[in-house]
Order: sequence, then structure tokens, then C-alpha cells
Amino acid sequence: MTADTPSTDPLVTDVAIVGAGPTALFAAFECSMLKLRCVLVDALAEIGGQCAALYPEKPIYDIPAHPAITGGDLIAALDQQIAPFAIPRLLGQRVETLTGHRGAFALGTSAGTQIRAAAVIIAAGAGAFGPNRPPLDGLDGFEASGAVQYYVRRRTDFAGRRIVIAGGGDSALDWALALKDIAAKIWLVHRRPRFRGAPETLSQIDAACARGEIEKVTPFQLARLHGTDGALSGVELATLEGETRVLDADCLLPFFGLSTDLGPIAGWGLDTHRNTIPVTPSTCESSTPGLFAIGDVATYPGKLKLILQGFSEGAMAAHAIHPIVHPDTALHFEYSTSKGVPGSDH
Repeated sequence: MTADTPSTDPLVTDVAIVGAGPTALFAAFECSMLKLRCVLVDALAEIGGQCAALYPEKPIYDIPAHPAITGGDLIAALDQQIAPFAIPRLLGQRVETLTGHRGAFALGTSAGTQIRAAAVIIAAGAGAFGPNRPPLDGLDGFEASGAVQYYVRRRTDFAGRRIVIAGGGDSALDWALALKDIAAKIWLVHRRPRFRGAPETLSQIDAACARGEIEKVTPFQLARLHGTDGALSGVELATLEGETRVLDADCLLPFFGLSTDLGPIAGWGLDTHRNTIPVTPSTCESSTPGLFAIGDVATYPGKLKLILQGFSEGAMAAHAIHPIVHPDTALHFEYSTSKGVPGSDH
């Protein structure tokens, strides 16, 4: 179900999961394993959250049992894992309103869909996110044509292109390394001589520069874009002292971080701290009974912002929700090796 097909009748479920990134998908699996009905709601038009939107082809190295897996492949595997449960997905819809209480919540989305749920799991990552855009004249036209992009969805889209990558952090460094073998030219632009990255990454950048695969351009900042009708012909740079340089590029990738906002979630009466939701570590329940938070949006002492920790939080939240939905039924925990997938032929 998408934003194009909102239901006129309330969708009744046990657990409403706000978000559809990796943590949300695994929480949906854990809920389903406990025979809790759930629904996924996300403002993006596809599942995957930041993994799908920001780095579908970028390898992740700290997922258990996967020495390396791309964001896109991780989401595909999580999608396959929940496939047997046929979980409804309300995509392209943002949860605007939340009322009610533990055992009887009512949610309303931007598409007019109404949801009734006994419990809610907020797995909204960093909230609504978007790129920090450079303050350049005429930027909109180059964004519309794809000459300026903030996310790399397919490496092959940049084959043979002359690329300016701007930024001094991990994203800029990682994509410079990932694209150097297929791009015609890569300039790595930063306003300071020193870059911020892991020592191994910085060593790889230095080695690539020594081989002529990447050219560092420091200390310069983006000053102006050259081109007509959305076609980029050059990127003009400037130093604080007024020195300028024009790079004959046809693509600009600015990596200046993301701006994040909890959006409507901030108005739901929850205790929040710096765009995060404090929770009880053992259950991931927030200050509002029956409302849980997991993944990057959740915070507690000792919290690690790792996908694997979000997976664990999803399992804890699901187990804490079970007595809310089934107060008269004891939960006899069984390992999946003996329990199998409910409804399957295990």
C-alpha cells in the first residue's frame, strides 16, 4: 500500500512501526515472530531508509556474518526475511498525528490514512533528513538536471565523468575512492588541507593521489557553477585570500552532511534530547507508555549508533510489546531454530 491508495477505513494492527529502514524492518520481523501484527510507515517512497537513499552501493563492514555488504543488498535481505509475513507498507506517507494511550493509539498520515495500534515503535533514524546544500547561484537548475547530486545510488551513473567531490569527511573520501576507477577525473575539494577520516582511508586517498587517480584541491571552497540549461561545464573555487580556480567538470557531488529534523514526532509529547528520544535500555520504551524508540532516534547511557544495536533494540521492543497486545498470554520464548517462522513449513 502506498500514498496513492490510502484507505478510508482505519487500518487496525498490533504495532505501528514508524520508519522502514533496516532497524524498522528487523523490528517488523521480530514482532511477526511473536505473532504480533504490524505495519510499516515511511515518508520515503521505498523501504530502506538511509541505506537505500544515501548509500545503496556503499559497503557496510559491521553487519554480523557479512564481511562486507552494500546498503542495498542489506535491505534486500531484510525484505526477503519479512516476506513470509506480508506486512502492510504505507510508503510515501509521513505520520503526522499520534493520539491515544498504551493499548489504544491512533495515528494519522499525510495521505489521510488512519491507523489504530496497541503500541508504536519509532524507528525513524535521524528523523526527516536532507543534504546541506552549498549556497551557490543557480543551484536548483543543476540539481534538476542531475549535474549536482548529493547521493550516489549507482556507481555506473558516473562512468567516464569528470567529478568534483566537495567535503572533508568520510562520505567525500569514501566516494572518491569508490568512483576513482570509473570516473574520467576526480577532484577532491576541501576548505582545509587536512581531511577527517579513518587512518586507513586517509592512507588510501594519499596512495590514489600519488598514482594520479585523485587530485586534492585545498584549501578551496565552492564559489560558482558554470554552465547553461542545467549542463555543468565547470566548478569555480576560491580561497579565503581571493585566489580562484575553475575545474572543467560535468558533475558536482557536495558532501556537507545532513540536516535532520524529528518533524511531527517532536510534537507528540515525548521527552526528547537533541533530536533523539530517551528510552529505557531494557525495553526501549519512551517516556510515553506503549511508545517505543529504536535505532538512531533512540538514546540511553552507553548507546552505540550501530545497525546491529538497532537490531537488538527491535527484538527487545517486540518482547516488551507482547504483554501489551496479549496481556493474558504468557510468552514462552523459543529459539528460531526450533520455532521456525510462524505459518511456514519448518
